[in-house]
Amino acid sequence: MTLRKEYIEELEGLKGEVLKMGELAKESAKNAITALANRDAELASKILKGNAIIDELEFDIENRCMRLLALQQPMASDLRTIGTCMKIITDFDRISDLAGDIAEIVLRMGDEPHVKPLIDIPRMSEISQGMIADCLKAFATGDIKILEDFSARDDMIDALFDQVRRELITITIERPRCIANAGHLLFVALHLERIGDHACNIASRIIYMITGEKRKLE
Repeated sequence: MTLRKEYIEELEGLKGEVLKMGELAKESAKNAITALANRDAELASKILKGNAIIDELEFDIENRCMRLLALQQPMASDLRTIGTCMKIITDFDRISDLAGDIAEIVLRMGDEPHVKPLIDIPRMSEISQGMIADCLKAFATGDIKILEDFSARDDMIDALFDQVRRELITITIERPRCIANAGHLLFVALHLERIGDHACNIASRIIYMITGEKRKLE
């Protein structure tokens, strides 16, 4: 095998590992809201255990990036690809951490009924999951057109968060005994809002990887 072919295979392997990490982070975020809706402590515990796998992947990917940079001295687009990999794995790790935070909330709430129907929170989750899925698709295919509406999607998540916050504040005023439960749901919504922000960070980096253009999506 020639050195060039070996390098190309290593680069493709690196991208594959990044996609794997992204899929795991997305699944973790999805499962966190499923656990919340179903009060599923077993699923919540599974999410927390799974985060260790994502942490290991991040460490492995970072090492692979450093090895490629040190041994191959990539130029132009390849350099942007490796740099993007190093950046977005941090965002994927934060997404999995936020999913873990939601899982911990699920365990703390136990079987306690939610103070309000879970309508807006699952919608926030659905939008953010779609954003992560499109990031992974764009990273794999180079199709950045699917990222063009990320600012609008992030605005939708922010609007839903504001709505949830207002409703929960009203509930705590009218039913002070529900403060703890409402506080838990507010933190869940806040974590989902943060996941949307991380998806925007990932999309910005992928656009830079493909085009060399620095664009802030928020």
